[in-house]
Amino acid sequence: MKHDFGYFIREGVGNLFSHGFMSFAAIGITVACLLIMGTFSLVAYNAEMLLRTLESEYEILAFVDDSFDEEQTKKVGEDIAKLPNVKNVVFITREEAMEAFENRSLDDYMRRNILPEMFRDRYAVYVSDLNQVRRTASNIENVKGVGKGNVRVDEDIAGGFIMVRNVAGAVSIALVAILLVVSVFIISNTIRLTTFDRRDEIAIMKMVGATNAFIRWPFVYEGFLLGFLSASIAFGLQWLVYVTVVKSIASADTLQFLRAVPFADIWKPVALSFGGAGIVIGVGGSLTAIRKFLQV
Repeated sequence: MKHDFGYFIREGVGNLFSHGFMSFAAIGITVACLLIMGTFSLVAYNAEMLLRTLESEYEILAFVDDSFDEEQTKKVGEDIAKLPNVKNVVFITREEAMEAFENRSLDDYMRRNILPEMFRDRYAVYVSDLNQVRRTASNIENVKGVGKGNVRVDEDIAGGFIMVRNVAGAVSIALVAILLVVSVFIISNTIRLTTFDRRDEIAIMKMVGATNAFIRWPFVYEGFLLGFLSASIAFGLQWLVYVTVVKSIASADTLQFLRAVPFADIWKPVALSFGGAGIVIGVGGSLTAIRKFLQV
């Protein structure tokens, strides 16, 4: 087995270099396919992270009864925090609410004439699951010190977040799957061209009693090397492109709302994904390409 293993490796490496142009073409095409899949996947991942960040900032406002003193108001916050689906509760005084309003308002007259007494103490409630916003708001209304009509919740915004997240997830999975299938098809046809030159060699080996497995393994190792080299090159290029784009976004004043995940935080799963996809494409393409020529 050791001898066979070494033979298969040598044959695979030899085939890779003996068909230099076609191997280069296969690597180039694989790199291109991996870059397309990787770029789209990273865009989808960053969009998902941005959506999660926006979702985490979504808040339900619960206004506290004006007649409640400090202790009672504190108890209201504690009761809200105990409710299901409540992730965090932040108390906002009427003065803080007024200051936030003034910062948002562009009308000097309104700024001068708004008094703290016109605002009410409230709690900003952050939830774990946007799908349960309506139920959570209803539960908050039942808390003593809040009551019916004293909870402000925008279900349209929550529903929009949910719809965008679901659609983006489904589209991302579908497109990545399609790109993977297309990549295997392209690579298999590219490798088939290199295999075509060796069809007579394969036929002779079959006639002298070589098994399909014995003939197939060198091509498997060749595909593995093609995929691994392609994945390594594509990963390096993806890293360079990603960092360049992130720097460009960070330096653009109009794109400050976009928050890209630093590549240093995700390079390990990206590297594993590139390596796995490259090997699957290379080995899968090789097996698909040689199948026809084994039927002698």
